[in-house]
Amino acid sequence: MIGEILTVLLVAALPVSELRGAIPVAIGVYGFDPVMAYLVGVLGNVLPVPILLKLLGPITAVLRRSGLCDRLLGWLFEHTRRRHSPMIERLGAIALVLFVAVPLPATGAWTGALIAHVFGIPFKYALPLIALGVCIAGILVTLATLGVIHLFL
Repeated sequence: MIGEILTVLLVAALPVSELRGAIPVAIGVYGFDPVMAYLVGVLGNVLPVPILLKLLGPITAVLRRSGLCDRLLGWLFEHTRRRHSPMIERLGAIALVLFVAVPLPATGAWTGALIAHVFGIPFKYALPLIALGVCIAGILVTLATLGVIHLFL
């Protein structure tokens, strides 16, 4: 059982699969109880967030030492802030929570951490907002997984 839990934690922590992969694997492959699948999946998905939030600043600073990377990152940050800042200002914190909560490709904890970095959301606000989004996404993915499994039983 420990190996299965570690596998689900790892799948949840990976940037491509996150909860969308971990919870179906936990329930469908390993036969976890839905509550256990949810808890392990959410924990695994939240584990990399503090590390990401702490490391994105220093990584960006190192990359910006290169002229090409500096121009690219400068353009990316400016373009993103200019284009999406009105939505962030209008919706505030709820925008980050909702973005992370929608269990679709290119959304989730990893992208949420990147968004928090780009928009300069401080760690003490970003971490709980992203964690809340992950909790909501976990509920949605668990319910969807159970619904799909019941269609085939």
